[in-house]
Amino acid sequence: MSAIRLLALSGSLRRPSYNTAILTALAELAPASVRVELAGLGQLPLFNPDEEGLHPQVAALEAQIAAADGLLIASPEYAHGISGVLKNALDWLVGGYGFVDKPIALFNTSPRASHAQAALREVLITMSGQIVDSACVTLPLLGTQADAAVICAQPDWAGALRRALGDMVSVIHARR
Repeated sequence: MSAIRLLALSGSLRRPSYNTAILTALAELAPASVRVELAGLGQLPLFNPDEEGLHPQVAALEAQIAAADGLLIASPEYAHGISGVLKNALDWLVGGYGFVDKPIALFNTSPRASHAQAALREVLITMSGQIVDSACVTLPLLGTQADAAVICAQPDWAGALRRALGDMVSVIHARR
């Protein structure tokens, strides 16, 4: 059976981002049969529906999503909402079919950041994505200075991420 491809979307552009760190940790913890690729969202232009189909960066992201078996998404919460960089990417993608029935796992790096997670769920469900609840994980990373290596070395955190990957793999295999 071919390798499972998971595309990871981080809603943060910060270099020491907990959201990017959790996605990087997922890539490091993934079994050999699972490839996790981190998509770059920072080069996308600001969404303008008059410019749909005109930007190669958007077309590249659409192709990555189409090729992925599932999505891993982590976003910080800003002013009780989804980060601007992730919302911008989702706005570019909402008119396509890439999210239709695509298994999605959400990762949250702060237990108190619940508003963005709820808003993100609403947007993704509207886009016809299929959130795999058992694969969604919240880790208390805020204020820890944890990077991917620290996350992977912490047994409880690494275990939770491995279980999430396992649940995503199970859902994807059931669909094949």
